[in-house]
Amino acid sequence: MQRIIKNSRVLVTGGAGFIGSNLAEALLQQDNEIVCLDNFATGKRENIAPFLKSDHFTLIEGDIRDPEACAKACDGIDYVLHQAALGSVPRSINDPITTNDVNISGFLTMLVAARDAKVKRFVYAASSSTYGDSEALPKVEDVIGRPLSPYAVTKYVNELYADVFAKTYGMETIGLRYFNVFGRRQDPYGAYAAVIPKFAIALMKGESPHINGDGTYSRDFTYIENVIQMNQLAATTENKDAINTVYNTAFEERTTLNELFEALRDAMAKSVPAIAVIDATYGENRLGDIPHSLADISKAKSLLGYDPQYSIAQGLNEAAEWYVKNLEV
Repeated sequence: MQRIIKNSRVLVTGGAGFIGSNLAEALLQQDNEIVCLDNFATGKRENIAPFLKSDHFTLIEGDIRDPEACAKACDGIDYVLHQAALGSVPRSINDPITTNDVNISGFLTMLVAARDAKVKRFVYAASSSTYGDSEALPKVEDVIGRPLSPYAVTKYVNELYADVFAKTYGMETIGLRYFNVFGRRQDPYGAYAAVIPKFAIALMKGESPHINGDGTYSRDFTYIENVIQMNQLAATTENKDAINTVYNTAFEERTTLNELFEALRDAMAKSVPAIAVIDATYGENRLGDIPHSLADISKAKSLLGYDPQYSIAQGLNEAAEWYVKNLEV
């Protein structure tokens, strides 16, 4: 049986976001007290609307760059699951200053608040973007390249700060390098939406999804349930060798954008048959994108007992069902 967080007070920063709200939902079902800190810059109120009815869920509407809000949120907390950030490589290229401010200053402010509150462990969302221009496959935690975007710089700096706080203040930190997470509640709208929900909303509208490049770029797409498992394993491990480090959080399977599109189309077409005949369109590669990404998850398996249960095919089937039921077109 996998280790889970239970009977604890857990702070989920960015708890109204895609990953954060899924973490909050799972942890509420495991008899935990959840505090959500979110400023709704990218999070959605509808993501947490059902939780607000629970006596075990507290929303603090605030910014991770605000020391008072962070201190309030960390009061009495056992575990911090830090998900709050401004995601998206293109967003960071268009506005590097705000990305830096939120992702680095906000991260540091949260670390200080967690240190002062003496939380048991600080688990944070790191990123596969940290591998930068390293062409080695699969990606192994100790071998990284130079960052290719302001976003990647911020996520690498997070790792450096976490390491310094562990060494200087004795904090227990674990970073999870997420690889292209997808699933229910992932926002399909806006200029910086991720590829799978963007494909899904186009298909629901009967439109051709747009693929950057020729569709041969590949990623290690990772279903949300695997990410929930990793956060809980990281928070609860008692293996001293497993803390104050970073882990790839992925399924360890590479899928091209063409394969992804076809699989999602086929899965959604089971409910909406007209989708089956829609083809994709193609354009230029996106600035800051790496051609291929594939995780080595042996470290997480060995030190944390990570055992991802959802392949991309299984995840896409579940996600497709959610998209069909919930996307408004």
